[in-house]
Amino acid sequence: MKKQIKADLALLLVTIIWGSTFVLTKNALESLQTYNFLAIRFIIAFAVSSIVFWKNMKTINKNTLKYGFLVGIILFSAYATQTVGLLYTSASKSGFITGFSVVIVPIISTLLLKKMPEKESIIGVTLAIIGLGLLSLDSNLKLNIGDFYTLLCAFGYAFQIILVGKYTNEVDSIAFAVIQIGTVALFSTIFTFLFENPIIPKNATAWNAILITSILATSGAYIIQTTMQKFTSPTHTALIYSGEPVFSAIFAYILLGEVLSAKGIIGSILILLGMIVSEVDIKSIFKKETNLDEQVLEE
Repeated sequence: MKKQIKADLALLLVTIIWGSTFVLTKNALESLQTYNFLAIRFIIAFAVSSIVFWKNMKTINKNTLKYGFLVGIILFSAYATQTVGLLYTSASKSGFITGFSVVIVPIISTLLLKKMPEKESIIGVTLAIIGLGLLSLDSNLKLNIGDFYTLLCAFGYAFQIILVGKYTNEVDSIAFAVIQIGTVALFSTIFTFLFENPIIPKNATAWNAILITSILATSGAYIIQTTMQKFTSPTHTALIYSGEPVFSAIFAYILLGEVLSAKGIIGSILILLGMIVSEVDIKSIFKKETNLDEQVLEE
């Protein structure tokens, strides 16, 4: 249980990092096209990770390469469909539908891994999805093609989380993460040359965003995710990641002065409450209370 709590705290740190870099990414995309930005970000992350963890990369085996490439393709597909979806839908709806992976993960985990999620996780997921709706959705609830692409993105993130949980115990976790990063770098580079006019940025704002997101939000984040998922469930991981828009809103307030509505604040509280509930062992609490009652009666 202690290992799971430490793992969940590490994944919470990843979520905070991702939330904090939203403003940086938004600023960088003012001077760079999407896949251009992703290509540079993931190439640097792959290079840095490979150098720092050269010992792990030097002894890489076929399974690590195979699983890393497979999960990397899924991870890239999530980025790609989310990007296409944003062309046709609002950022608020995109945020909500992407967060829907918190519901998809326990369902797919049950089907593929044949493991029912804990009651605490189910309650936490329910609170989180209600919170995401309050935080992200506006009055326009009509579905369009952009929403469909974004739903595919949610499935992509869900499968990435589940497969990382499945394979990380079978291979070198760090090398597994680095191969995923390299695969996203490869396909982002292909896509930017196919659909965009890639450039090397010349302004400090873009480079600050690239370097911070490369090292912290990509290299560090995915290596932490892959190594920590050995000790926690895919459902817990998805639930913790649902907090990304909450931390994004917090940092947007601190850095840009953006203020959440009352509905958004309630949604944020529900998401955080969902995370807390998922960490509580209800059976253990009831057991302790029963034991205390028995002790009082005996006295």
